[in-house]
Amino acid sequence: MRDKKDIATFDLPGFAPAAPMEPEPKRPPSPRARRPALKQEQLELLEPTDTTGLPVWQHDENLDLTGLPVWRKD
Repeated sequence: MRDKKDIATFDLPGFAPAAPMEPEPKRPPSPRARRPALKQEQLELLEPTDTTGLPVWQHDENLDLTGLPVWRKD
């Protein structure tokens, strides 16, 4: 076996180029088992939604308009 970078290497016995092998004939793929399609159901959400699907905004006395808690002094 000869290294391309080193011309000082020598050919080793038993490392002669192999004879070209014939490719194995290709087998057709095995048929896949079909799974029955699951029926889809529409789930009801816990909160009422608007036309976009987002939850309807509800005013909470303990939160400001940004959703942060209101700090009150008693």
